Amino acid sequence: QLQASGGGLVQAGGSLRLSCAASGRIFGSWAMGWFRQAPGKEREFVAAIRYSGTTSYTDSVKGRFTISRDNANNMVYLQMNSLKPEDTAVYYCAAGNGIILSSMNRAGAYNYWGQGTQVTVSS
Repeated sequence: QLQASGGGLVQAGGSLRLSCAASGRIFGSWAMGWFRQAPGKEREFVAAIRYSGTTSYTDSVKGRFTISRDNANNMVYLQMNSLKPEDTAVYYCAAGNGIILSSMNRAGAYNYWGQGTQVTVSS
């Protein structure tokens, strides 16, 4: 029900745009988020966007990443610029219903998860 794509190998300083296609049933007015997990590390919050357009970012990506959504086509995007080797991870999109603003960065608040797409940034 969530299909992430757009990952790949890029040099430091480069850009990638991740896409996540959602089924209409779980897109609607739901909040959408991106999380990432590097080898040997916990899954961590990256960015999220509510249906209204309100966004939230983890500090390490502010000013470099931009999350957006196309409500008409059930898509959410993560534009990643000025990529760093520490951004290397598997990136997951997630969807959640009724998530309050203060919980947008909590993985447990999301109901559905995509399969993940690998992002590798070389130095």
